Amino acid sequence: MNLDDIAKKAGVSKSAVSFALNGKPGISAETRQRILQIAEEAGYSLKQRPLASDNAAKSLTFLVFANSGIVLEQYYQQPFFRELIHFIEERCRSQGYSLIFSTVDKEFFERDIRVIAEEKRSSGIILLGTNLTAEQVSTISEIFGTHLVVLDTHFDTLPVHFVGINNFMGAYQAGAYLTGMGHRTFGYIASNVRIHNFEERKRGFLQSLSEQGLEVPRGSFFSVAPTMLSSQDDLKRQLESHLQLNGKLPSAVFCECDYIAISAMKTLAELGISVPAEISVVGFDNITEAMVVSPELTTIHVEKERMAHLAVDMLIESLERGQQVKTKIKVDTRLVIRNSAQAAVSNRI
Repeated sequence: MNLDDIAKKAGVSKSAVSFALNGKPGISAETRQRILQIAEEAGYSLKQRPLASDNAAKSLTFLVFANSGIVLEQYYQQPFFRELIHFIEERCRSQGYSLIFSTVDKEFFERDIRVIAEEKRSSGIILLGTNLTAEQVSTISEIFGTHLVVLDTHFDTLPVHFVGINNFMGAYQAGAYLTGMGHRTFGYIASNVRIHNFEERKRGFLQSLSEQGLEVPRGSFFSVAPTMLSSQDDLKRQLESHLQLNGKLPSAVFCECDYIAISAMKTLAELGISVPAEISVVGFDNITEAMVVSPELTTIHVEKERMAHLAVDMLIESLERGQQVKTKIKVDTRLVIRNSAQAAVSNRI
């Protein structure tokens, strides 16, 4: 019997099983005992471990709902989230708070957030909202109350603290850069999993082109998995089909995130298409891997450190000063020019 089996039998998440087996706080005594009993019956050799102390008054919880196609179970290994978490931890320490991590599977959405709320492991919640809908954020807000900050998404109609990316601005910057470099034919490589951030990026990029009397033709929109750094056969088929129908690819493509951009460059290389000599590629996020790939990726930098600091500070202000007025912040982006994009052929000297 593995952790999944124990979790199903106990009616809890895998995180709860891990807490119980490792003597960590975060679950009720009754839940802990039920999990340990099931594990012992399954033949697990359980060592008695002292329960870790839980100083809820000076702790914040980083809450993540995983397994959505965007936020994976090992989300902390995904470059964007890894960098964001690093800055959140640093800010918490500097403010005298510890950070507790709580990851639950979206399959057990409402049940698990109620369990976390009842256990009161910490004073407040920083919720990673990347993959959540407005309805889901609203439900979480109703359960946790005022001491909640939602990070990496934004819904204007909800009375909740939000710290997000100015996605529209970033994609607009990408479009303005490419049109300024003389590009007139464009492709758009989108994620096949849709979230609020990606929809805003699409709007921003298309708006930038529209202001120059340009557009992305219907046949030049492509769709791929958003969490693969390797080449993708599905994208290869889409590009080959486009070549057969049109005889050539667009001179530049915008990708909704760096994962997609890096995957696209590897796919193009397998097709014998040179970046940027034959096609320019621009990404979004500026993850560390953007400087490892060859050529280095031109991309939109997201101010992850600024976002992390704002989220932690807003939550602490709510806790310590009783601040009730909700705040919504979009953090601006900037273009980082590297080597994956260059002037269009007709615009080169």
